[in-house]
Amino acid sequence: MRNLIIIVLLLFPLSGRISAQPNPVDFTSEKWILDNARVTDYLGRKCLEGSAFLKDVRFQNGVIEVDVAVNGARSYPGIEFRRQNENEYERVYIRPHLTPSFQNVVQYVASFNGIDSWQLYNGPGMTASATFPKNEWFHLKLEVKDKQARVFINSSPVPSLVITDLAHGISAGSVGLKGPMDGTAYFSNFSCSEDNNLTFSEPPVKDYPLGTINDWEISQEFKLIDVSSELLPEKQGIKNIKWQKITSLQSGLVDVSRYYGRQGNLPDCIWAKTTITSDKEQKKLYAFGYSDAIYIFLNGELLFAGNSAYQSRDASFQGIVGLNDYINLPLKKGNNELLINVAESFGGWGFIFQDMNAVYQDKSLKKLWELPRILRNPESVVYDPERDVLYVSNYYNEGKEFISKINLKGEIVSLEWAKGIFQPTGMCLCNDKLYVVGRAALVEVDPETGTIKNRYRFINPGYPNDVTCDEKGNLYVTDSQKKMIYRLSEGKMEEWMQSDEIVNPNGILAEKERLLVGVSGDGSIKAIDLATKKISTIVTIGGGAIMDGLKADGNGNFLISDFNGRVFRITPDGKSTLLLNLKASQKYCADFEYIPEKKLLIIPTLYENNIMVYEIIH
Repeated sequence: MRNLIIIVLLLFPLSGRISAQPNPVDFTSEKWILDNARVTDYLGRKCLEGSAFLKDVRFQNGVIEVDVAVNGARSYPGIEFRRQNENEYERVYIRPHLTPSFQNVVQYVASFNGIDSWQLYNGPGMTASATFPKNEWFHLKLEVKDKQARVFINSSPVPSLVITDLAHGISAGSVGLKGPMDGTAYFSNFSCSEDNNLTFSEPPVKDYPLGTINDWEISQEFKLIDVSSELLPEKQGIKNIKWQKITSLQSGLVDVSRYYGRQGNLPDCIWAKTTITSDKEQKKLYAFGYSDAIYIFLNGELLFAGNSAYQSRDASFQGIVGLNDYINLPLKKGNNELLINVAESFGGWGFIFQDMNAVYQDKSLKKLWELPRILRNPESVVYDPERDVLYVSNYYNEGKEFISKINLKGEIVSLEWAKGIFQPTGMCLCNDKLYVVGRAALVEVDPETGTIKNRYRFINPGYPNDVTCDEKGNLYVTDSQKKMIYRLSEGKMEEWMQSDEIVNPNGILAEKERLLVGVSGDGSIKAIDLATKKISTIVTIGGGAIMDGLKADGNGNFLISDFNGRVFRITPDGKSTLLLNLKASQKYCADFEYIPEKKLLIIPTLYENNIMVYEIIH
């Protein structure tokens, strides 16, 4: 585990201020520090190869632009900005050797104490997919304002990456280009300009993991070669530990580089400890992530050892930190000491732990009952007030899917009540008819008998998902793959609307003269005017949210579920309140039902084969 790959990147210091207008800077100008770069010719242009930085520049807000050419080999060319010294900076770069299936072709990272911790910066707001041509020039543009930034590729008006929270906050520093000197990447047509009038949308509210361990004590850094990681410090004669109390980032991640740098080329390690208090003797499951290697002790006993270093498992393994590993801690009643040793060689130094039993339940919710392990991937629930029963679509059963009928006490009235609908998802009642979304058609079911009365086929469907009925009896169905809403009117199915503003639509609700649509592409709820088809945004939950169930609450508000495990109440003016968060326990919230007159919230969990029922007390 100590034979970890080590890569050292040499950086150079800067300072200064820039023009308020676009300011092309020739690479032969004395404004550049070219200690690790050379001016050359490539693809018919005078250009730069390597890493170079501007003298006497102090950049805070503005625009940085450059053309880049790559040959497709492994390479990491990009822009450094707000560079305060060789150890502290922000950086955006690309991985042109990766295919678009990778979600980190475009990368944002911040360096603290000289550690470029890209393995800790991953996901929305930090990485994105992209495609780059080989052996031709393409354009990169970086716009920066306060704590946000965005990256544009070529002439696209839509940014490939929007960075919502720059790790160094609002800061200022120099600007530079960083690339290799091995013939894989070149820069040309560089310019930078000051612009304090750039505008950014309000960043979405961050969805921080629930149940993370936030309070730690960490030691000073040690050379890994001098430490036996599998032994407790006192059992190997280490007595000079200087413990420092720290608090994790809001995400629960402890970024060790914010406290310590590296001591040299050989791997380093630190010890970290915390106390877990348990009200009883029990085993408790925790998810965790780390970089690059970890040893986990509980109450003095070694329970786990792992290596997550870059390419340590296979050539494509990147060692990105996430809540991807699990450990069942045998807790005793009272205080338990969790002690870890974490080693770093390259790419990021950090760790995170999360209690997988953590649940947030608003005080307005009261859980009544649940129906586990009887259904077959329940996806949608609809209440029939005429017959006082729930219909549940069972999404997957090896081609033998069905609709179940359940009463409000949690008793199965008929498990396989209606059959013959392939992979049913959303449902609604309209004019005393039950409509169910299948893969190829909207299916009409007789609520008295469960027999299929009609099938209204979609036009070249992608993934039809949810359905709603307006006051006139028109039915609207979202197609999550096609950015599409179908309409069934007077027995005729049509492609009513398709728009890039509704990427991955799912939950849908007809409300008077408009449709409300949950759009998973940007984690928002959109309103669509039924007469003009004009689209507006009511609320943005955030990137990564899968906007599933959408129902009115009977009080002028509406409820929305994020399939990942959350339920929100949304006011008409777009204010959101989190009612339920089950993400840590990995229970999902699919297309739920809400019965206003009974104040009942009925949630199907899909993969858990479970129905959970809550009462909203107020």
